[in-house]
Amino acid sequence: MGKKLKDILYKVPVTEIHGTTDIVVQDLCIDSRLAVAGSMFIARKGTALDAHQFIPALAEEGVAAVLCEDLPSALKDDVTYIRTANSDHALGILASNFYDKPSESLILCGVTGTNGKTSVASLLYQLFTKLGYGAGLISTVKNMIDQREVSATHTTPDAISINALLKEMADAGCTYCFMEVSSHAIHQQRISGLNFTGGIFTNITHDHLDYHGDFKDYLNAKKAFFDGLPSYAFALTNADDKNGKVMLQNTVASKKTYGLKSVCDFRGRVMENLLDGLLLSIEGHQVWSRLIGEFNAYNLMAVYATAMMLKQEQEKVLTLMSELETAEGRFEYIRSPNGITAIIDYAHTPDALQNVLKTINAIRTGNEQLITVVGAGGDRDKAKRPIMGRIASELSTKLILTSDNPRSEDPETIIKQMQEGVNAVDYKKLLVITNRKEAISTACALAHPGDILLIAGKGHEKYQEIKGVKHPFDDKELTEEILTKTA
Repeated sequence: MGKKLKDILYKVPVTEIHGTTDIVVQDLCIDSRLAVAGSMFIARKGTALDAHQFIPALAEEGVAAVLCEDLPSALKDDVTYIRTANSDHALGILASNFYDKPSESLILCGVTGTNGKTSVASLLYQLFTKLGYGAGLISTVKNMIDQREVSATHTTPDAISINALLKEMADAGCTYCFMEVSSHAIHQQRISGLNFTGGIFTNITHDHLDYHGDFKDYLNAKKAFFDGLPSYAFALTNADDKNGKVMLQNTVASKKTYGLKSVCDFRGRVMENLLDGLLLSIEGHQVWSRLIGEFNAYNLMAVYATAMMLKQEQEKVLTLMSELETAEGRFEYIRSPNGITAIIDYAHTPDALQNVLKTINAIRTGNEQLITVVGAGGDRDKAKRPIMGRIASELSTKLILTSDNPRSEDPETIIKQMQEGVNAVDYKKLLVITNRKEAISTACALAHPGDILLIAGKGHEKYQEIKGVKHPFDDKELTEEILTKTA
């Protein structure tokens, strides 16, 4: 596709240039292994690796240009070197220019928060598709370009991938795009250069402190997204979350709130909360949804409020909301032929786990068992492990602690750390089965007709990552298979 270097440098904060900008760049590249002759390589300083070390070798291999924070000691005459203060920030602007500023051709809405990002973005994509628009989705579970699915590898992809996706959406005639915006992506400036029409905040709880260090940094990463919104955009926040108002403190965007309990601009109320759905009252109108639980009531309120901010017809929106389906791996349930209900959920933070368990307990009659299978991911925030162990043991009839994605860690060490949070009085409920398949099989065997199983932590994931290798593993598929055999 090739672009003139001088054109893709538009608005990039440049410190110095060595060489000519009157050359054609064939593609942008952040992975040195993928750079070819004619590429522009962007050298970034990561937490584990400084890509500046690859510049001399890539210059010898024929890259057309290099953008970096530190120039190499020897410069080649036939390579253009551009120095900038922050390569991550510059990359977003470069990528936007390279792909013809696609976010300006779309109504782009970003969803951020600890829990609910995937659900809200996916529900908005469904709703606007049902309203008759061409819509795009960038999410943890999948990316959609109108009706075409593109697999997702990160909650928020890198800046080049984002702009390439947005360009495809614009070219396919999409009007809207709904995008999950993770705290990592905000902090790493993967969204710089994007033109957002709206920002939506769901909630914030204990998560990713392995990356952010402390809660304040995590909160500030989320807040930075709203701080960066333009004056013509809207900033929509959950009024019932104590940190919701923090998101709006410094934004110049139009400030709006939604909720179920507080005074807010868009208010709803849960009238019925059953195992087969929710009855909501939204601004005086009754809406039945097949989604379950109070946390989904918040997700639906965020969807409704966003649709209103985007000037959609209220009656149409309320009618279509009844047709919306949960995102894959988000409170998905299976009913076995003999009446056992299994719920598959991505809950992998203390708050998400508590929400799911409280939702199930609110619907239970009390006579049935609630058997929970849960683990915690390796190489991630260790502080949340005992908290998750305590929550799961307190709110379940039986608890099986097992392996999640141990990654490079020993799964038994992770389980022991979860066990530390289990109160002595709840030890009688506890089983430890490291093998996840065996743990799910045991839970199914322990269940009687009418009982509820919660298989938590992995949701939509189709793999289990052990020692750097991703092995095929699908919680839903496995649970369905076992329950069908044992019925």
